[in-house]
Formats: sequence, C-alpha cells, structure tokens
Amino acid sequence: MKSIKELEEIRKKTLEKVNLRKDRKGTRVVVGMATCGIAAGARPVLLSFVEEINKRKLMDVTVSQTGCIGVCRLEPIVEVYKPGQDKVTYVKMTPDKVAKVVSEHIVNDRPVIEYTIGYVENRQNK
Repeated sequence: MKSIKELEEIRKKTLEKVNLRKDRKGTRVVVGMATCGIAAGARPVLLSFVEEINKRKLMDVTVSQTGCIGVCRLEPIVEVYKPGQDKVTYVKMTPDKVAKVVSEHIVNDRPVIEYTIGYVENRQNK
C-alpha cells in the first residue's frame, strides 16, 4: 500500500492535470463518442477533425471526445467551443463536412449554420 505522502503526491499531480484542462485556452472541438455516436459514424468524424487541424497546423485547437450528448437521432454530434462565444452544436456530421467547419467556423469565426442543431431541427419541423 502507498504511504500518505505518496498518495498526496498522486493527488497533487492529478489536480494539476485537471486544472490544465479547465484553464485551457483556444478552441475546443468535442465529438460525441457514445455507442450511438460511434454507430452513426463519429469515429471517422473525429479522425477527420484531427487530420484537418493538424494539416492546417492550428496549435490553439484541441479535439476531444465525450460520451452521450443526448440527441441520439442527430448523431454524429460535434460541439465547438470558442473563447468568448456561445457553443455551437453541429449534428449529422460526416467527414466530408469537417473541412468546411474548420475553415469557416474555427479559422474564420463563421459558424456553418446549415450543419447546426437549430437549422436541422427547424427544417425537420416544417
């Protein structure tokens, strides 16, 4: 068993990692990777974001994954968080849509409205 001192050191290192995540600056792209997202094609979407961001050498953008976002019928779902802006939720994402989201939204601050949850929901209700 670990000593109290060793456990305290582990705790300290873990808290530092958590704080790094919380204080991270720049844009975050979060892909829903629960079972529903994976079944709908989220893995290729995630890989396309990583590839496109690396290709453009966007150092202030991180791509991560999360569990269920809650609207399974609209998977794959991607949320984009830009500092000082509202979160944008993209739905029914495909790898083919990724380059446009990176170019228009992440690089040029113009969300791709036709891929967003609000746009898709409004079209389905008509």
